[in-house]
Amino acid sequence: MSASNLLFICTDQHTRRASGCYGHPVIQTPNLDKLAGQGTRFTRAYASSPICMPARASMATGLHVHQHRFWSSAEMYDGSIPSWGHRVMEAGGASVSIGKLHYRSEDDPNGFDTEILTMHSPTPEGWAQAILRGRTPPLGSNAGFAQIIGWGDTDYTAYDRRVADAAIAWLREQPGKLNDRPWALFISFVSPHNPFKAPEEFRDLYPDDRIAMPTAYGEGRPPRHPVEHVIERCFASDDYFENNAQVRLARAGYYGLCTFVDLQIGRVLAALEDSGAADRTSVLYLSDHGEMLGHGGFWGKYIMREDSVAIPMILRGPTVPRGRSVDTCASHVDVMPTVVEALGLPHRGEDAARPGRSLFELARDDSPSRAVLSEYHDGGSPTGLFMVRCGKWKYVYFTGYAPQLFDAENDPDDLVDLGESPEHAAVRAACDAKLREMVDPEAANKQALADQASRLEELGGADALLARNTVYDTYSYTPPPV
Repeated sequence: MSASNLLFICTDQHTRRASGCYGHPVIQTPNLDKLAGQGTRFTRAYASSPICMPARASMATGLHVHQHRFWSSAEMYDGSIPSWGHRVMEAGGASVSIGKLHYRSEDDPNGFDTEILTMHSPTPEGWAQAILRGRTPPLGSNAGFAQIIGWGDTDYTAYDRRVADAAIAWLREQPGKLNDRPWALFISFVSPHNPFKAPEEFRDLYPDDRIAMPTAYGEGRPPRHPVEHVIERCFASDDYFENNAQVRLARAGYYGLCTFVDLQIGRVLAALEDSGAADRTSVLYLSDHGEMLGHGGFWGKYIMREDSVAIPMILRGPTVPRGRSVDTCASHVDVMPTVVEALGLPHRGEDAARPGRSLFELARDDSPSRAVLSEYHDGGSPTGLFMVRCGKWKYVYFTGYAPQLFDAENDPDDLVDLGESPEHAAVRAACDAKLREMVDPEAANKQALADQASRLEELGGADALLARNTVYDTYSYTPPPV
């Protein structure tokens, strides 16, 4: 395709099915629905990790977590591995970020000419206690999932409005000043990340009688895998919900945030139209990971259950099929080749060895046999988690433990674990073989634990970390910039 520009819009914690174009019966996202109608919607897109910082490092570098080795919330992207932004700048294009990056620091070479209203890690160490893994203590902020809910403004909704305003200002002023230089504008909102409190204007859209309880909640919740059980001790948010009304209010707040951020996206897309650059600008929308929202008794992300790791992904552009849904698996590692194709950047020898494929290519040609990988090496987990989606199956490998297997087509809520079913031994073997084509899980797990042990020593050891008060003892989220 000929060179063009790219408007890249990212949200935080927006699970795939929480929008109208992905079939949600209640959540209203008219702007994303319109974007999907104008482009191609990927129905099997997954986060490279169900946690912010490793996922965003994969989004930047086009590499799996075990390849870039920014394993956890204590090991943030620092520009040491070239990103798609570096590629844009080296080719003479403009690379601009507005909003949340969640990298280590704005002082690092992050791959942007300009960073506007940037949200990075609140400290250079990130969430340092994450590297304690199975010994990570419960987050002091877990109660916020049940307590900061419902209706009203928060620091995050105020921040997202500022991000949208800044993006609109950039689109009004800058494209005409770039003298036909290609540009990539990365706009990153925080919503619908918790706290699940949405502006009052969305309250009437989501009355209590329209808010269903989570699937398999309470006594009907599915059994925990032993590793999930250990991880959940760190993220025990469900312990703070006292009744069903409180659960519904939290879910209503999340629904409202989905509509709120959709409104901000609509404002930005309207500014792109007004800029005169829309006909030569591709648009990519995705999220960094999902949100369990109480399904099965889980809140947040951090596991390989569907609502934690599944993400929306929509691509619109001059050469992209309109109104198409693609079942080919896709992931964050596909961002790098997508940017290269969108802006017509020169290809490099190392591109052939990268795991990703251009979403423009995937939008044109179905690849039903393609599999994608997700990994978790973060707080609470005693071992590495590796998920592979291949065909209709989702296989989760826990290093040193029994696996999980789910029929993602017929069991989208992951209620029936076939990980030890004798009838599915051949399916598990095939999925395990597909996994090992992408990663040696034992070697990756060993490397992650070794890297984190070295980092732990640098930070003074386990006792020093356990005694330390962190920003995450107060917030269940990264505070926005002032």
